[in-house]
Amino acid sequence: MPGSDQVRFGRKRALPSCPNPLFLQWLTELRDEAKEKGLKIQYTYQKAINSLNKYPLPLKNAKEAKILQNFGDGICKILDDKLQRYYRENGSNASIHCLPKGAPPPGHKDNNNSLGPRKVDKTRNDAGGEEKDRGGGGGTKKKKREYVPQKRSGGYAVLLSLYRESQIPGSKGYMFKMELQSEAQPLCDKSFTVPDLGSKYTAWSSVSTLIQKNLLIKTHNPARYSLTGEGLALAERLESVEKETRNLPGKDGSEGDGLEDEKEEGVVDLTESGDDEEEEKADSLSKRATSVIQSRSEAGGNSLPEKPQNTLKTSRKPNGECLLPGTYDIILCVDFIETTGGSHHRKQELVKELQRNGVNFDVRKLNVGDFLWVAREKVTPVPGQLRAPAGRELVLDYIIERKRMDDLCGSIIDGRFREQKFRLKRCGLHRPIYLVEGSSSSAAHLSLPEMTLQQAIINTQVVDGFFVKRVQDVRESAAYLTVMTRYLTKLYQNRTLICRSRELEGDVTSDEEERGIPSRSLISFAEFNHGAVKNKCQTVREVFARQLMQISGLSGDKAAAILGQYSTPYSLLAAYERCGSEAEKEKLLSCIRYGKLKRNLGPALSRTVYQLYCTPGALT
Repeated sequence: MPGSDQVRFGRKRALPSCPNPLFLQWLTELRDEAKEKGLKIQYTYQKAINSLNKYPLPLKNAKEAKILQNFGDGICKILDDKLQRYYRENGSNASIHCLPKGAPPPGHKDNNNSLGPRKVDKTRNDAGGEEKDRGGGGGTKKKKREYVPQKRSGGYAVLLSLYRESQIPGSKGYMFKMELQSEAQPLCDKSFTVPDLGSKYTAWSSVSTLIQKNLLIKTHNPARYSLTGEGLALAERLESVEKETRNLPGKDGSEGDGLEDEKEEGVVDLTESGDDEEEEKADSLSKRATSVIQSRSEAGGNSLPEKPQNTLKTSRKPNGECLLPGTYDIILCVDFIETTGGSHHRKQELVKELQRNGVNFDVRKLNVGDFLWVAREKVTPVPGQLRAPAGRELVLDYIIERKRMDDLCGSIIDGRFREQKFRLKRCGLHRPIYLVEGSSSSAAHLSLPEMTLQQAIINTQVVDGFFVKRVQDVRESAAYLTVMTRYLTKLYQNRTLICRSRELEGDVTSDEEERGIPSRSLISFAEFNHGAVKNKCQTVREVFARQLMQISGLSGDKAAAILGQYSTPYSLLAAYERCGSEAEKEKLLSCIRYGKLKRNLGPALSRTVYQLYCTPGALT
């Protein structure tokens, strides 16, 4: 074969060892310690290890390592502290370019290629019975390890929750975010909503890893989460290993772990044990379960365990989804815009009045409205922690939009007035209130006539169905907020509040609400505020509705009626093309009925919409 004499076979030449083994050992220890705690900084340490392995020169101290990539002030300071401690223990003349006697040399390939200790996986080849080392250079390709989430981690809890939900008869096959977090929290040691101290990540952060590994799929808006084929297979194996670990014998030969007290609902609490022995036992069970899954995936290929006959069903504990009477406080939430910017003295006067009246309020960012009330769960501080854990918050059905006369005039001119009312109707709260501040004399020097402003206020109450409250000044506004806070506190004091999701079925007014009794089924504040984001991604239908509402005289009800017939601009233009004459095109929308009275849009508004979308040149 031509050129065959140029081909050389054999092992690759071994790479030179790192000239800074002491720094390498310290970084490896830091990385392994961070990995055991589940901290994301382990990846930062790994990047620093990779950079140090590539550097061919010895370093005298940690400050010289700043020239390397991924070596910041924090890592250099840690290494300097360890170096000073090393000099105190071994003398100032101790060498830092060789490890102390008896210390294991850090493997170059271990620290460069993986986040954990290097494992030698011996598998039999297809031809004979010889065993090959996957870590060596024997000519075999290294098999990629399957991703298996750690027991009681965020990914582990999400996979199991979705799997158990899919096994319930009549399951819809997907879960929403709030629903999934609620079901997965008992299966995870970390919180899905509150990050640990010193970290910005929660257990929910692992969902992006599941999506990246093609185990989870995210669709629709609001997001729906469901398992892929691979995710279903892995979740099924996790569930089977979970059942096997319950039946593993303990050290004394008995069926241990305290798992024999399994409840009828099929929910098992693995965190009830408080002794160190039981915690060590749970850790060993976790490692054994993970090894069983990995051995099955590597040896069995696509072979899966048979489905269990009695599938575990997730039990929805009422105490995890509701707030009982006496376990929550009613808090007034004030939008931060109402306390900062503009006339600082006037806005601080509102805060001082609320404080003087003894109102329990909280200033935060509200994506819609200026004031609302939440039922906040009472929590007790945890010994040893700086801050008390965050309590759950459910939003009451009352929300207030505050308007001064000058602000009302400006919002009518620039179009914010109708848009704000439209967003308030769609925010998920059923009792919107308009708080109009100012007298008739304050509207004397504004751009719009006083009669126009009064008509806008009346339309808000009569046509839009908002409750309108008129006050004279800031002090009366604070007095009204105080009275409302005390009224809602008394109204909800003996009611059990149930958390619901805006996307789930049943999000409609109940019989109690129709009789005037306040709703017990409320949405969480996080979901409410996220759903009210102004500049979030919009569908074509939503953009089309916004376009239509910019036309003078075309309200939200009229836009909704048009969308009922033509959901997109394309469908409307196609309808115009099917018309035989100009007169027919101008009257296409005139007979569409809107509102409770089912009135026609009329020929004038129909002609305006036609001219807007079908005039080729500039509108005159």
